[in-house]
Amino acid sequence: MARKEQIKFMTVKKSIYRLIGLDGRPHSILDAPYESMDAALLAAKDWMNGQAINNSFCDRAIGVEVMTQNGSWRTVSYSHRSVQSA
Repeated sequence: MARKEQIKFMTVKKSIYRLIGLDGRPHSILDAPYESMDAALLAAKDWMNGQAINNSFCDRAIGVEVMTQNGSWRTVSYSHRSVQSA
């Protein structure tokens, strides 16, 4: 009798990103789920070129986190440019 082999397929789940502040907490203004790192950074850039001029240094320091498979968040980037551009 032939042994049946089980084929397991890895489920590919889209990553979810969010913007964080200098303190590592969700950004006070830009806290929203983003479908890609590029989308998150674009939202941050648009905000920096508009409303950010009136906000504190801490609000202008923006990082990006990605949600891990177990639901926790991992920091993947802090944008030094976002701090300097405002």
